[in-house]
Amino acid sequence: MATILVVEDDSNILELVKFNLEKEGHIVNEAIDGESAIIKLQETLPDLVILDLMLPRLDGLEVCKKLRANTRSSNLPILMLTAKSEEFDKVLGLEMGADDYMTKPFSPRELVARVKALLRRSSRRESSSDGPIQVGEISIDVERYEVWIHGRKQELTPKEFELLRLLASNPGKVFNREFLLERIWGYDYFGDSRTVDVHIRHIRQKVEKDPANPRYIETVRGVGYKFRDPAEMG
Repeated sequence: MATILVVEDDSNILELVKFNLEKEGHIVNEAIDGESAIIKLQETLPDLVILDLMLPRLDGLEVCKKLRANTRSSNLPILMLTAKSEEFDKVLGLEMGADDYMTKPFSPRELVARVKALLRRSSRRESSSDGPIQVGEISIDVERYEVWIHGRKQELTPKEFELLRLLASNPGKVFNREFLLERIWGYDYFGDSRTVDVHIRHIRQKVEKDPANPRYIETVRGVGYKFRDPAEMG
């Protein structure tokens, strides 16, 4: 059972989401605009947020940005809902820090599956006791869920952290996009491999000195990605 905040101004969609989540045993809190969502989040932090993109008073992207900028909520799982299907909106939502997105209309079964996957990943992260990972200038503190480069902390979203952690833990091993979707998101992501590309690009912007010519995360054309073996770096 988890506590989930649903931020949605469409009453029909709000009721649909609430009904299906409560049927799974979750506690559902509601907010109908961005500003009231921020107030609720300041009072009590839920286990997950379902956030509509187009909201009155403060839109979903701004809410997401504020959550990621606050250390208290920086790792809070966020599932973004959008009525728009353009790739730009999806990519922008992910780059602003959302862990996942769904385009309306969506099936309640898919919604429940994605919520379960996000909660499962969050639970695994919190229970992790693995030791730190050090590769070149990158230091990954698994227990604290932190990434440091040259002594400076880099802010990564939960999915970005899990991707970087997986790649850095297996230097030289090539991972295809489908495997990364299954491993990091925890379910079949309906073939949308662009999600991986967006997250990899965002990680590179945070950990690479020159993202256009990455030293650590290498693209294997036609396959996926790998973390370059330290022996190859010189």
